[in-house]
Amino acid sequence: MTSAPMVGVSLTEKVWVRTDRPDMPGTMQLFLSDGTLISDSCWETYRLSTWRMLDEDHIVWHEDTAEIAATIVSLDEAQLTLELDLAEGPRIRQFEVAPVPFVCPDMPR
Repeated sequence: MTSAPMVGVSLTEKVWVRTDRPDMPGTMQLFLSDGTLISDSCWETYRLSTWRMLDEDHIVWHEDTAEIAATIVSLDEAQLTLELDLAEGPRIRQFEVAPVPFVCPDMPR
C-alpha cells in the first residue's frame, strides 16, 4: 500500500463537508493519511477510494474508473477549496471542517 503524504496537518484526518452546494447537505470527504479517501453524503452510500499527493498543491483520487485531479486553491485548519480538473472543465469545490455533532437532515424519498 502506498502512503499518501500529508499537507501539513490540515488536509488529512478531518471530515470536510462541502459548503458550495447547500442543496446537497452532508456531502463530505475524509482524506486519511494512509491513502484512503472516504466520500459520503446524506443521500448516497459511502465510497472508499485511493488518493495521493502529486506535489505540495495537487492531489488525485479515483472514482470508479475516473482519475480526479485537483489543485488545492486554499487550505487552513477550518476551510478547504479545491479546483477539480474534470472532463467538462474546471470546477471549484469548497469545504469546511464538519461540525460535531452532525446529523443528516431528513431527505425526501
